Amino acid sequence: MSTATVPLRRRRAAARQSKNGEAKADIVVNLQGVSETMLWTLYDRACEARRPNPVLSDPESSRICAAIDYDFAGRFGVPDGSFAARAAEIDHLVLRWLEDHPNGVVASLGEGLETQAHRVDNGRMKWLTVDLPAAIAFRENFLQPSKRFRHIAASALDPLWAKEIDSDGDVLVVAQGLLMYLDPAAVKRLFNDIAARFPKAQMIFDVIPQWFSSLTMWGVMKTPYYRLPPMPWGIDTNDIEACLRAWSPGIESVSLLEYRAPRGWPRLADNLIRMHPGSEKYLPCLVHVTLGP
Repeated sequence: MSTATVPLRRRRAAARQSKNGEAKADIVVNLQGVSETMLWTLYDRACEARRPNPVLSDPESSRICAAIDYDFAGRFGVPDGSFAARAAEIDHLVLRWLEDHPNGVVASLGEGLETQAHRVDNGRMKWLTVDLPAAIAFRENFLQPSKRFRHIAASALDPLWAKEIDSDGDVLVVAQGLLMYLDPAAVKRLFNDIAARFPKAQMIFDVIPQWFSSLTMWGVMKTPYYRLPPMPWGIDTNDIEACLRAWSPGIESVSLLEYRAPRGWPRLADNLIRMHPGSEKYLPCLVHVTLGP
Protein backbone atom coordinates (compact mmCIF):
# COMPACT_ATOMS: atom_id res chain seq x y z
CA MET A 1 0.00 0.00 0.00
CA SER A 2 1.49 3.36 -1.00
CA THR A 3 1.60 6.53 1.06
CA ALA A 4 -1.11 7.94 -1.19
CA THR A 5 -3.64 5.93 0.82
CA VAL A 6 -2.89 8.01 3.92
CA PRO A 7 -5.20 11.06 4.11
CA LEU A 8 -3.54 13.96 2.30
CA ARG A 9 -4.44 16.48 5.01
CA ARG A 10 -2.58 14.49 7.64
CA ARG A 11 0.43 13.96 5.40
CA ARG A 12 0.68 17.68 4.68
CA ALA A 13 0.30 18.55 8.35
CA ALA A 14 3.07 16.12 9.21
CA ALA A 15 5.26 17.68 6.54
CA ARG A 16 4.80 21.24 7.84
CA GLN A 17 5.95 20.77 11.38
CA SER A 18 8.01 18.35 13.41
CA LYS A 19 7.50 17.35 17.04
CA ASN A 20 9.80 20.08 18.29
CA GLY A 21 8.16 22.77 16.15
CA GLU A 22 10.88 23.02 13.53
CA ALA A 23 9.94 23.17 9.86
CA LYS A 24 10.33 19.86 8.09
CA ALA A 25 12.17 19.40 4.82
CA ASP A 26 10.22 18.27 1.81
CA ILE A 27 11.83 14.89 1.15
CA VAL A 28 9.12 12.67 -0.29
CA VAL A 29 8.99 8.92 0.28
CA ASN A 30 9.15 6.62 -2.71
CA LEU A 31 9.73 3.35 -0.87
CA GLN A 32 7.56 0.26 -1.07
CA GLY A 33 7.43 -3.27 0.32
CA VAL A 34 10.16 -4.33 2.72
CA SER A 35 12.19 -1.18 2.03
CA GLU A 36 9.39 0.92 3.53
CA THR A 37 9.91 -0.78 6.89
CA MET A 38 13.00 1.40 7.34
CA LEU A 39 10.58 4.26 8.03
CA TRP A 40 8.73 2.23 10.66
CA THR A 41 11.90 1.43 12.61
CA LEU A 42 13.19 4.99 12.14
CA TYR A 43 9.99 6.43 13.60
CA ASP A 44 10.12 4.12 16.60
CA ARG A 45 13.73 5.03 17.39
CA ALA A 46 13.16 8.76 16.84
CA CYS A 47 10.10 8.87 19.11
CA GLU A 48 11.91 6.90 21.80
CA ALA A 49 14.91 9.24 21.61
CA ARG A 50 12.63 12.20 22.36
CA ARG A 51 11.36 10.69 25.62
CA PRO A 52 12.73 11.94 28.98
CA ASN A 53 14.38 8.61 29.82
CA PRO A 54 14.81 6.78 26.52
CA VAL A 55 16.13 3.26 26.13
CA LEU A 56 18.11 4.59 23.15
CA SER A 57 19.80 7.94 22.54
CA ASP A 58 19.55 8.54 18.80
CA PRO A 59 19.61 12.21 17.74
CA GLU A 60 20.40 11.27 14.14
CA SER A 61 17.13 9.35 13.83
CA SER A 62 15.24 12.35 15.18
CA ARG A 63 16.93 14.59 12.62
CA ILE A 64 16.11 12.26 9.72
CA CYS A 65 12.53 11.66 10.82
CA ALA A 66 11.91 15.41 10.97
CA ALA A 67 13.14 15.83 7.40
CA ILE A 68 10.71 13.43 5.72
CA ASP A 69 7.30 14.32 4.28
CA TYR A 70 5.43 11.31 5.63
CA ASP A 71 2.56 10.63 8.03
CA PHE A 72 4.45 8.27 10.33
CA ALA A 73 1.73 8.13 13.00
CA GLY A 74 -1.04 7.58 10.48
CA ARG A 75 0.90 4.83 8.76
CA PHE A 76 2.45 2.98 11.70
CA GLY A 77 0.36 3.95 14.72
CA VAL A 78 1.65 4.62 18.24
CA PRO A 79 5.36 3.70 18.66
CA ASP A 80 6.14 1.37 21.57
CA GLY A 81 9.95 1.54 21.60
CA SER A 82 10.48 -2.12 20.68
CA PHE A 83 12.73 -1.33 17.72
CA ALA A 84 14.64 1.16 19.85
CA ALA A 85 15.16 -1.53 22.49
CA ARG A 86 16.37 -3.93 19.82
CA ALA A 87 18.80 -1.35 18.44
CA ALA A 88 20.10 -0.52 21.93
CA GLU A 89 20.87 -4.17 22.67
CA ILE A 90 22.69 -4.55 19.35
CA ASP A 91 24.62 -1.35 20.10
CA HIS A 92 25.90 -2.98 23.30
CA LEU A 93 27.03 -6.08 21.42
CA VAL A 94 28.79 -4.03 18.73
CA LEU A 95 30.54 -1.87 21.33
CA ARG A 96 31.77 -4.98 23.15
CA TRP A 97 33.09 -6.38 19.87
CA LEU A 98 34.85 -3.10 19.07
CA GLU A 99 36.65 -3.23 22.41
CA ASP A 100 38.47 -6.33 21.17
CA HIS A 101 38.56 -5.34 17.48
CA PRO A 102 38.88 -1.52 17.39
CA ASN A 103 40.03 -1.49 13.76
CA GLY A 104 37.53 -4.08 12.58
CA VAL A 105 34.91 -3.97 9.85
CA VAL A 106 31.19 -4.03 10.59
CA ALA A 107 28.97 -5.06 7.68
CA SER A 108 25.37 -4.04 8.33
CA LEU A 109 23.00 -5.84 5.98
CA GLY A 110 19.66 -4.33 5.02
CA GLU A 111 20.47 -1.31 7.17
CA GLY A 112 17.94 1.15 5.74
CA LEU A 113 17.96 4.36 7.82
CA GLU A 114 19.62 2.83 10.86
CA THR A 115 22.17 5.22 12.38
CA GLN A 116 23.99 2.64 14.48
CA ALA A 117 27.40 3.48 13.04
CA HIS A 118 27.16 6.99 14.49
CA ARG A 119 26.12 5.70 17.91
CA VAL A 120 28.99 3.23 18.30
CA ASP A 121 31.77 4.91 16.30
CA ASN A 122 35.16 4.65 17.99
CA GLY A 123 36.89 6.76 15.33
CA ARG A 124 38.82 3.76 13.97
CA MET A 125 36.38 1.10 12.82
CA LYS A 126 35.08 0.75 9.26
CA TRP A 127 31.37 0.40 8.54
CA LEU A 128 29.81 -1.09 5.42
CA THR A 129 26.10 -0.41 4.82
CA VAL A 130 24.53 -2.92 2.43
CA ASP A 131 21.02 -2.40 1.06
CA LEU A 132 19.00 -2.40 -2.14
CA PRO A 133 19.71 0.44 -4.59
CA ALA A 134 16.43 2.29 -3.84
CA ALA A 135 17.11 2.08 -0.10
CA ILE A 136 20.68 3.33 -0.46
CA ALA A 137 19.53 6.21 -2.66
CA PHE A 138 16.99 7.24 -0.03
CA ARG A 139 19.51 6.83 2.80
CA GLU A 140 21.94 9.16 1.07
CA ASN A 141 19.46 12.01 1.38
CA PHE A 142 20.52 12.07 5.05
CA LEU A 143 23.64 9.95 5.58
CA GLN A 144 26.51 10.35 3.12
CA PRO A 145 29.15 7.65 2.69
CA SER A 146 32.75 8.37 3.57
CA LYS A 147 36.10 6.62 3.60
CA ARG A 148 35.21 4.75 6.80
CA PHE A 149 31.42 4.59 6.32
CA ARG A 150 30.82 3.00 2.93
CA HIS A 151 27.58 2.18 1.10
CA ILE A 152 27.03 -0.83 -1.15
CA ALA A 153 23.87 -0.77 -3.27
CA ALA A 154 23.15 -4.49 -3.50
CA SER A 155 21.05 -7.23 -2.02
CA ALA A 156 22.44 -8.88 1.10
CA LEU A 157 22.26 -12.11 -0.93
CA ASP A 158 24.61 -10.67 -3.56
CA PRO A 159 28.23 -11.80 -2.90
CA LEU A 160 29.39 -8.39 -4.15
CA TRP A 161 29.43 -6.82 -0.68
CA ALA A 162 31.48 -9.64 0.87
CA LYS A 163 34.19 -9.20 -1.75
CA GLU A 164 34.71 -5.67 -0.45
CA ILE A 165 35.98 -7.00 2.90
CA ASP A 166 39.28 -8.71 3.73
CA SER A 167 38.29 -12.26 4.66
CA ASP A 168 41.27 -12.52 7.05
CA GLY A 169 40.41 -9.36 8.98
CA ASP A 170 38.18 -8.77 11.99
CA VAL A 171 34.61 -8.84 10.72
CA LEU A 172 31.25 -8.41 12.42
CA VAL A 173 28.10 -8.95 10.34
CA VAL A 174 24.89 -7.34 11.62
CA ALA A 175 21.51 -8.17 10.09
CA GLN A 176 18.93 -6.15 12.01
CA GLY A 177 15.33 -6.54 10.90
CA LEU A 178 16.29 -8.39 7.73
CA LEU A 179 16.34 -12.18 7.84
CA MET A 180 12.65 -12.66 8.61
CA TYR A 181 11.83 -11.10 5.23
CA LEU A 182 13.85 -13.74 3.36
CA ASP A 183 12.82 -17.23 2.34
CA PRO A 184 14.24 -19.92 4.68
CA ALA A 185 16.45 -21.30 1.89
CA ALA A 186 17.87 -17.81 1.30
CA VAL A 187 18.61 -17.35 5.02
CA LYS A 188 20.49 -20.66 5.06
CA ARG A 189 22.45 -19.74 1.94
CA LEU A 190 23.38 -16.32 3.33
CA PHE A 191 24.48 -17.78 6.66
CA ASN A 192 26.62 -20.43 4.98
CA ASP A 193 28.15 -17.92 2.57
CA ILE A 194 29.18 -15.66 5.47
CA ALA A 195 30.57 -18.59 7.47
CA ALA A 196 32.56 -19.80 4.47
CA ARG A 197 34.03 -16.42 3.52
CA PHE A 198 34.63 -15.11 7.07
CA PRO A 199 35.40 -18.20 9.17
CA LYS A 200 36.52 -16.12 12.19
CA ALA A 201 33.73 -13.54 12.08
CA GLN A 202 30.88 -12.86 14.46
CA MET A 203 27.24 -12.35 13.48
CA ILE A 204 24.35 -10.56 15.17
CA PHE A 205 20.79 -10.84 13.91
CA ASP A 206 17.24 -10.97 15.20
CA VAL A 207 14.56 -13.60 14.67
CA ILE A 208 10.81 -13.82 15.03
CA PRO A 209 8.91 -16.91 16.26
CA GLN A 210 7.28 -19.30 13.84
CA TRP A 211 3.73 -18.37 14.85
CA PHE A 212 4.26 -14.72 13.98
CA SER A 213 5.89 -15.58 10.68
CA SER A 214 2.84 -17.67 9.75
CA LEU A 215 0.53 -14.83 10.76
CA THR A 216 2.26 -12.35 8.48
CA MET A 217 1.95 -14.76 5.56
CA TRP A 218 -1.82 -14.56 6.01
CA GLY A 219 -1.68 -10.79 6.37
CA VAL A 220 -1.43 -8.48 9.39
CA MET A 221 -2.66 -4.87 9.37
CA LYS A 222 -0.50 -2.71 11.66
CA THR A 223 -2.98 0.15 11.09
CA PRO A 224 -5.80 0.66 8.57
CA TYR A 225 -3.15 2.14 6.28
CA TYR A 226 -0.27 -0.30 6.67
CA ARG A 227 -0.04 -4.05 6.14
CA LEU A 228 3.08 -5.78 7.40
CA PRO A 229 5.16 -7.32 4.62
CA PRO A 230 5.22 -11.14 4.64
CA MET A 231 7.94 -12.59 6.87
CA PRO A 232 8.64 -16.09 5.53
CA TRP A 233 11.38 -17.05 7.99
CA GLY A 234 10.40 -17.59 11.59
CA ILE A 235 12.03 -19.88 14.13
CA ASP A 236 11.34 -20.59 17.82
CA THR A 237 14.22 -19.89 20.17
CA ASN A 238 14.60 -23.50 21.31
CA ASP A 239 15.33 -24.51 17.69
CA ILE A 240 17.84 -21.80 16.78
CA GLU A 241 21.16 -23.28 17.87
CA ALA A 242 20.45 -26.75 16.48
CA CYS A 243 19.34 -25.21 13.20
CA LEU A 244 22.45 -23.06 12.80
CA ARG A 245 24.83 -25.89 13.71
CA ALA A 246 23.08 -28.12 11.20
CA TRP A 247 23.65 -25.46 8.57
CA SER A 248 27.34 -24.95 9.29
CA PRO A 249 29.98 -26.86 11.29
CA GLY A 250 32.10 -23.72 11.68
CA ILE A 251 30.35 -22.35 14.78
CA GLU A 252 32.13 -21.76 18.07
CA SER A 253 29.20 -20.41 20.08
CA VAL A 254 25.58 -19.31 19.82
CA SER A 255 24.07 -16.89 22.36
CA LEU A 256 20.44 -15.81 22.55
CA LEU A 257 19.58 -12.42 24.04
CA GLU A 258 16.18 -11.00 24.77
CA TYR A 259 15.00 -7.50 24.02
CA ARG A 260 11.70 -6.14 25.26
CA ALA A 261 9.44 -3.25 24.37
CA PRO A 262 9.71 -0.71 27.20
CA ARG A 263 5.97 0.10 27.27
CA GLY A 264 2.56 -0.36 25.70
CA TRP A 265 0.62 -3.47 24.82
CA PRO A 266 3.74 -5.25 23.43
CA ARG A 267 5.33 -4.97 26.88
CA LEU A 268 2.15 -6.26 28.51
CA ALA A 269 1.93 -9.18 26.08
CA ASP A 270 5.61 -9.98 26.67
CA ASN A 271 5.07 -10.04 30.44
CA LEU A 272 2.05 -12.31 30.13
CA ILE A 273 3.88 -14.77 27.91
CA ARG A 274 6.89 -14.93 30.21
CA MET A 275 4.65 -15.85 33.15
CA HIS A 276 4.43 -19.37 31.70
CA PRO A 277 7.66 -21.45 31.93
CA GLY A 278 9.11 -22.34 28.55
CA SER A 279 6.95 -19.88 26.66
CA GLU A 280 9.91 -17.60 25.89
CA LYS A 281 10.47 -19.68 22.76
CA TYR A 282 7.45 -17.90 21.26
CA LEU A 283 9.06 -14.44 21.56
CA PRO A 284 11.48 -12.64 19.24
CA CYS A 285 15.13 -12.50 20.29
CA LEU A 286 18.63 -11.58 19.19
CA VAL A 287 21.17 -14.17 18.12
CA HIS A 288 24.92 -13.68 18.55
CA VAL A 289 27.07 -16.20 16.68
CA THR A 290 30.82 -16.58 16.95
CA LEU A 291 32.37 -18.51 14.12
CA GLY A 292 35.50 -20.58 14.64
CA PRO A 293 36.79 -24.12 14.97
